[in-house]
Amino acid sequence: MTVPLSVLDLAPISAGSDAATALRNSIDLARHAEDWGYRRYWVAEHHFVAVASSQPAVLIGQIAAATDTIRVGAAAVQLGHTTAIAVVESFGMLDAFYPGRIDLGVGRSGQRRREALAQPAPPDPVRPAAAWRSVDGVVVPAPFDVAAVMRNPRVSARMATLQQPRADTPDFDTQVGDILALLYGSYTVDGVAAHAVPGEGSGLIPWVFGSSAGQSALVAAARGLPFVASYHITPATALDAVAAYREAFRPSRALSEPYVVVSADVVVADDTETARHLAKSYGPWVYSIRAGDGAIAYPDPDTVAPLTGEQEQVVIDRTATQFVGTADEVAERLAALARVTRADELVISTITHRHTDRLRSYELLAKTWGSSG
Repeated sequence: MTVPLSVLDLAPISAGSDAATALRNSIDLARHAEDWGYRRYWVAEHHFVAVASSQPAVLIGQIAAATDTIRVGAAAVQLGHTTAIAVVESFGMLDAFYPGRIDLGVGRSGQRRREALAQPAPPDPVRPAAAWRSVDGVVVPAPFDVAAVMRNPRVSARMATLQQPRADTPDFDTQVGDILALLYGSYTVDGVAAHAVPGEGSGLIPWVFGSSAGQSALVAAARGLPFVASYHITPATALDAVAAYREAFRPSRALSEPYVVVSADVVVADDTETARHLAKSYGPWVYSIRAGDGAIAYPDPDTVAPLTGEQEQVVIDRTATQFVGTADEVAERLAALARVTRADELVISTITHRHTDRLRSYELLAKTWGSSG
């Protein structure tokens, strides 16, 4: 296929395992991903859950040191929990160590939490199945109220600790603008020049991650930055996000035309039955996130309890849009996603209980995808 594939890794902790093992597994997967021809290796930022990617910059440095050519980056730094200068300095340092290999991804999780707390909850977060549609073979489910997770008092209390007490969550567009100014050497504080060392002049470009046709897509478009649409998190709105970004895009110092990456959850195995068995853990894991308890350790498909009908309705948008099957079956669905979104790249997230199964999934897909071009 002509559209490159990249890896999105959460460093998941499997049931019965620990964070140290998960991190070593990420290093191992990154080395293999480089050998198999994946273009990038991105790590997510998550807190208070059973995944080990809580500090992307630290993990990025370890992965870059263990590999030679693959680009490594964040998917994405949660700007609502940090400052522009901290982001530019840390990623500027990474770029100094590994020039030309570091991707700076940014997202607005902290801002979304603030907005979610300010809005009343809708009566039903899951709409009837009749609201679902298909766009040229790509499933667009009824939207789930993702903000409901952030309104959960248990989630909100934990996330509040990521900021200093009484700190105000800064505006996302302002922070992105500050990051660009620091990278380009034009940042000032009350008229006084301030320079990020390292970071200024590094050549880093912010990649904006978003899930809807809201602020993230519009900020990326207005500032002429690459945009990553999270189909694997919010499949109901990702296509709208891409359309909004393309329509509003303005050329910039970074890009002359829109650049779109679309994410997808994938499980590939040697046969369809095995792939479906490995994916049995996914629904209970997503449900643990949306129930407000935080992601549980990734369950063993051999022993995981099935969801109830009511629980299944909470995660059906995610389970129905996970690409599960043989490499040929999954590649066909990914090709449809790339075609519908006109994606310049696809980034693939695969989680399985056993590390060997995850390696096999990425290997099979890479070989099939590469041989189809």
